[in-house]
Amino acid sequence: MIELSVNGITLRYEVRGHGDPLILLHGNGEDHRIFSTKLLEPHFSCYLIDSRGHGRSTRLAELHYRVMAADILEFIRRLNLHHVTLTGFSDGGIIGLLAASQTDRISALIACGANAKPDGLILPFRMVNHVIYFLTRSPLFRLMIKEPDIKDEELRRITARTLITAGQHDLIRKEETDHIASCIRGARELIVKRATHTSYVVHSNRLAEIILQFTGKNGRT
Repeated sequence: MIELSVNGITLRYEVRGHGDPLILLHGNGEDHRIFSTKLLEPHFSCYLIDSRGHGRSTRLAELHYRVMAADILEFIRRLNLHHVTLTGFSDGGIIGLLAASQTDRISALIACGANAKPDGLILPFRMVNHVIYFLTRSPLFRLMIKEPDIKDEELRRITARTLITAGQHDLIRKEETDHIASCIRGARELIVKRATHTSYVVHSNRLAEIILQFTGKNGRT
């Protein structure tokens, strides 16, 4: 993996394919290996990043979404990327929303299964997170309990073409997905039928198909 020092830590990432820049951000407790990129590689240079505290990037005792978004903004700046398509899943979607509200270098944003507030998660999942955090004090679960806190004004600052997605049987409340999409000018919303929070993203070509459709590539070289 390639290393890049940003904001006092080391991010590790892979690049696959050739074409316009596409950043892929994984969810909580995961790493870049969740993404299937073969359909994307003829169209994009896919930057698959392990977020701070995850995978082979620097491990930390404390994590915050805004700091993780700052890492991605610095990554984009350091690599001098422009017209970026950013696709984030779950925590990666939260990071994507925060990053896109602060730069015009992200021209297309796909946020999958993202929430703007902790209560955007369905109640049973929130309860499980609280129990696991009580037992483990894991910074990963503290992150989901205490954050994010994305304000409507921040969502309204996003200028990227935006697609907000969720599974039909997601861990995100439908009202939360609707609200995020409603705050972003021109945003589209996609509820993936017969899908869970993870099933259309993790090791699935379905997400690649969604990206190709949204960006106008449509699977053709």
